[in-house]
Amino acid sequence: MNIITRFPEKNGLVIAFLMVGLIMYGSAILSRRLTNRKIPGSAIAIFAGLVLAYVGGLYSGGEKGLADLKLFSGFSLLGGSMFRDFAIVSTAMGASFVVMKQTGWVGALSLFIGIVLSFIGGVAVALFWGYTDAVSLTTIGAGACTYIVGPVTGAAIGASSDVMALSIAAGLVKAIFVTIATPFMARFIGLDNPHTAMIFGGLIGTTSGVSAGLAATDPKLVPYGALTATFYTGLGCLVCPSVLYLLMRFLFNG
Repeated sequence: MNIITRFPEKNGLVIAFLMVGLIMYGSAILSRRLTNRKIPGSAIAIFAGLVLAYVGGLYSGGEKGLADLKLFSGFSLLGGSMFRDFAIVSTAMGASFVVMKQTGWVGALSLFIGIVLSFIGGVAVALFWGYTDAVSLTTIGAGACTYIVGPVTGAAIGASSDVMALSIAAGLVKAIFVTIATPFMARFIGLDNPHTAMIFGGLIGTTSGVSAGLAATDPKLVPYGALTATFYTGLGCLVCPSVLYLLMRFLFNG
C-alpha cells in the first residue's frame, strides 16, 4: 500500500500526462454528445483545467493551483515554459510556407491585421475591467489573440498569475465564439474556398476555433485555415511581448 501511495508522488510527470489524457478524452466525448462538436473538445478541456487549477489552489492554499498538491506536482513541469514552447514549435512545424505563399501578400497582411485588431479589442476589455498598467493590458490584449499568446506574453513581461488566467479566459471565449459563429457567417463572407479560408485563419487566429468552425462549414477547408492560424500564433508570440508591449508602455506608463 505504501508503494502504491508513493508511486504517484515519484512519477508526477507521468500522472500529469495521464490526467491530461483523461481530461481530453472526456472533453471529446462531451463535445461530440452534448454539443454535436459545435464547441471543440479542446475548449472544454481548457475550461476544465482552469476549474481544476482554481479548486486545487483553494484546497492547497498555494500559488500553483493543482500542482501544489503532491499527487499532481508533475503539472508544474508539464505546464511550464519548456513544454509550452515545445508545443508552439511543434505546431508551427506542420505549416508549409510554400502553401502559404499561394495567397500572396493578402495572406501575410491578414496576419498583422488580425493580431492588431484582436489586441486592441483585448486592451479595450482590460481597460473596462479597470486595468491601467502596461503589463496587464498587454497580457490580456495578447490573450484576445489566442489563449496561447496570452500566457506566453505574460510570462515574458512579468504579468501576475491572475492576469495570465484572464488572458487565457479571453482566448477561450474567442475560440468558442469562432467555433459556433463560423458556419453561420460563412456564406455571407464567401468562406467557401481555400483562398478565403487562409485569409480567415489569418484574421481570426485561434487555431482550435478556426479548425472546428471550418470543420462544421466544410472539412476540406480546415488545413488552409489552420495553416495561417498557426502562423498567427507564432507571430503573436513575437509581436505582443515586444512591439505591442513597448507601445503600451509608451501610451500608459509615460
